[in-house]
Amino acid sequence: MKSIVMRALGALLAGALLAGCDDQVLYSKLTEQQANEMVAALRGAGLPADKAAREGEFEVSTSKEHFAQAVRTLAAQGLPREPFDSLGKVFKREGFISSPLEERSRLLHALSQELSHTVSSIDGVVLARVTLAVPEKHPLQDKTPPASASVLIKHRAGMDVDALVPKVKALVVNGVEGLPYENVTVVPFVAEAPAPEAAPATAAAAAPLQTPLAASALLGIVALAGAGGLHWWRRRQLLRLSGPRRAPELAAAKDEA
Repeated sequence: MKSIVMRALGALLAGALLAGCDDQVLYSKLTEQQANEMVAALRGAGLPADKAAREGEFEVSTSKEHFAQAVRTLAAQGLPREPFDSLGKVFKREGFISSPLEERSRLLHALSQELSHTVSSIDGVVLARVTLAVPEKHPLQDKTPPASASVLIKHRAGMDVDALVPKVKALVVNGVEGLPYENVTVVPFVAEAPAPEAAPATAAAAAPLQTPLAASALLGIVALAGAGGLHWWRRRQLLRLSGPRRAPELAAAKDEA
């Protein structure tokens, strides 16, 4: 009887623990650096977060009740950061001869990616995109139109944009041959702060609906523990009544048990 009670208690406890594991995956197929940045941002905002390795990649999870708030927090900080293509990756040889048009398109794409990555690395910049427009030189034209560039920047509130814009222009101008300073346009936007979490009363009201299995398992554990305690007490009473004069009572009590 005792072993049966212990096995039942173990099964119900395992069920309660599984019911309490209500983590939900936020993002998967991440690099370790992306996962670390996301976990640090969520924990810094007071939200639960964990990372786990899956077949050489990583995933980040949080509790179900904080899922929406975690998504908003990460979006406000531009996470996960988009991986940028490098020049080496864009011009990786694959055994085919590329046309001049394809080579030129690759070069522009690689330059845009490199510049976007550089601007995104500036402290306070959440997101950056650099788009280049470089006219192709025509053999019958004496003068080629100048190149131009547009830069979109999403930055955190409180950042000195007036000091940032000239530095970004200088970075882009020095990274593209023949690009005039006045042809670079930088458009900054302030990143929206994440919305506050739901009121505690709302979360408390939703909690019983989210964990009915855990509550039922805990009630079952309490009931089985009480039954096991009652059985143990009855056995002690039987041991006390095990004298020769109480043999009939002992036999009757064992039959009832």
